[in-house]
Amino acid sequence: MRKINVLLTLVLVSCLISSFGRKSELLKISCNSAEQTSSFNPEEWQFESQREEIAPVYFINNDLIFRGRPTLTLSGNNKEHANGCWFKTITVIPDQHYRFRVYYKTENVSQPWRSVLARIIWFDESDNQVGRAEYPRTIQTFSPEGWEIIEQVYKVPDQALKARLELIYRWEGNGRVHFGDCSFNEVDKPSPRLVRLATIHHRPVKSKGAWDNLEQFASFLDKAGEVKADIVCLPEAITMVGTGHSYHSSSEPVPGPTTKFLGQVARRNNMYIVAGILEKEGEVLYNTAILIDRNGELAGKYRKVSLPREEIEGGITPGKHLPVFETDFGRIGMMICWDVSFPEVARTLTLKGAEVILMPIWGGNITMTRARAIENQVYLVTSTYNMKSAVFNLEGEILVEATEDNQVVVADVDLNKQMLWPWLGDFKNRIRRELPSHEATR
Repeated sequence: MRKINVLLTLVLVSCLISSFGRKSELLKISCNSAEQTSSFNPEEWQFESQREEIAPVYFINNDLIFRGRPTLTLSGNNKEHANGCWFKTITVIPDQHYRFRVYYKTENVSQPWRSVLARIIWFDESDNQVGRAEYPRTIQTFSPEGWEIIEQVYKVPDQALKARLELIYRWEGNGRVHFGDCSFNEVDKPSPRLVRLATIHHRPVKSKGAWDNLEQFASFLDKAGEVKADIVCLPEAITMVGTGHSYHSSSEPVPGPTTKFLGQVARRNNMYIVAGILEKEGEVLYNTAILIDRNGELAGKYRKVSLPREEIEGGITPGKHLPVFETDFGRIGMMICWDVSFPEVARTLTLKGAEVILMPIWGGNITMTRARAIENQVYLVTSTYNMKSAVFNLEGEILVEATEDNQVVVADVDLNKQMLWPWLGDFKNRIRRELPSHEATR
């Protein structure tokens, strides 16, 4: 009898353990589900259009769920002129920081940067608008679900007590957008995102060859390292200038001897390096800018897409891509010399998210250089032989300039700092929203 009781006890304990395990698993599932459930309530949002004739179709979409909630859908309704928004007004605290964030998914929208956007309008206690309307940026990453994200942190203007949040769709008749999980939450003041940009002004003359040039530039790179530069720009064709060699005789593979040499310099100075060289790949020659990371590794390369006739006649082939590269301080793009004459190059890089463009250049038009910085609201670093080697800010102004008497200069910039223009507000965020359409520029 005693044996039977012991056996029953063991069975009971086993069942309890099994039951607890199942409950733990259910609890885990429940917690995971809670993590994916949003506090976003579509019923709190209203629809509005400037005119009834241009209103898109709008509805709360119970068939498309995002993080446990229905989504807010806007559809073009076969109107290329459609324009309307979902909106909601909430209370805010003056001078506090808030993060706006919304996730969205599009269908048949060819130009989402123009057609899908958000707006924030500030109001005082009497419902008078305060300050400028804000247009949060579309960031370059996606949610785990693959949805795009509009997100930015703002300081509430003094006197503002309300914020009207708008989720907008416009100008594409055959498309639609779904908005999910829109939030506007109080956060701490963002920390500055400082980066030390450096440029070098040096032109080798009567050089013994590529290796001589590299050793000359290395001495200046080490000086930039002494002042803790994060990234340094060198000029165009650094292994050819002053040597008397041709494009072909100066060319080399990438990776190759120059990337190895500059890698050693980058590693000992814990910095990124951008430099222009001549690249040979099989039978093809390219005018190339290389990016070396802090560990001395080749992080990427860009092949010049805009070639002057002199380079074409010298046997250079244009590149086909405008890549943007992730660094530990932000996203950078590269241009080379003649590229600055064509606004499409810098515009494409900034639309892809470049916050800084580094430009090895032989010589060029400084007015165009300033224009590329202004029209794209991007920091631009030039290193040159016959122009200004400088760091340009978002207003096209020179922050620092390297000269023959001061060949290494650095500038500290905050990539998180918002630039507000008179009348225009945040011009950088407006650019992609207000670009001409593809149809207009064909």
